[in-house]
Amino acid sequence: MTDPTPTFGSFPADGAAVVIGAGGAIGRASAEALRASRRFRAVHALSRRSDPPIDVTDEASIAAAAERVQAAGLPVRLVLDCTGFLHDETHGGPEKSYRRLDPAHMAHAFAVNAIGPALAMKHFLPLLPREGKAAFATLSAKVGSIGDNGFGGWYSYRASKAALNQLVRTAAIELSRRRGETVCVAIHPGTTDTPLSEPFGKTGLTVRAPGDAARRILTVIDGLAARDSGGFFNHDGSVLPW
Repeated sequence: MTDPTPTFGSFPADGAAVVIGAGGAIGRASAEALRASRRFRAVHALSRRSDPPIDVTDEASIAAAAERVQAAGLPVRLVLDCTGFLHDETHGGPEKSYRRLDPAHMAHAFAVNAIGPALAMKHFLPLLPREGKAAFATLSAKVGSIGDNGFGGWYSYRASKAALNQLVRTAAIELSRRRGETVCVAIHPGTTDTPLSEPFGKTGLTVRAPGDAARRILTVIDGLAARDSGGFFNHDGSVLPW
């Protein structure tokens, strides 16, 4: 049984939703679920292949995409950042030991997992309305929790996601002074059947289809209020330790 599509009844029905990283499995499924809800008057699914294109390692593309979204004329009620980097053919897999630390790998992890979302906040947070619920949510990872780290390893991924969590927390404090009803959070999507997580699946671990993962993430966002801003949440809505 799959999770039901959230209704987004906590959001005013006057605005647009933006998904950054809509070319990936969770991002694509999130954009589909947002459209299916019919709560938003427009859903902007942004990726490196969209029009406009967006690449979180290129600030100019982020700025240009934000300008296009703003030009559409609708208040931006939700921004969901689904970008992330764990491994690729160039940088290899996550480091199991400090002996494998590589500056290029670390720099790329921070560029995608921390700096990119921070630049997305820089250009998209000003588009959020000052009144009524609005939200910025980014996909973090449970392994980015310092308090929950009992196994070690995965240095660059852990550290870059921990940095992302700090950026979210800091932005939430600033937003509370200017946009008191806005929610700014980090969410762990759980293990999802995607190319990013496929090599690291474990026997007995619950692996969800992208559509189910997206619906769980969006359900969490729909249930959050301003008092939750700055938090780090699991896909089931529970609070994760920093």
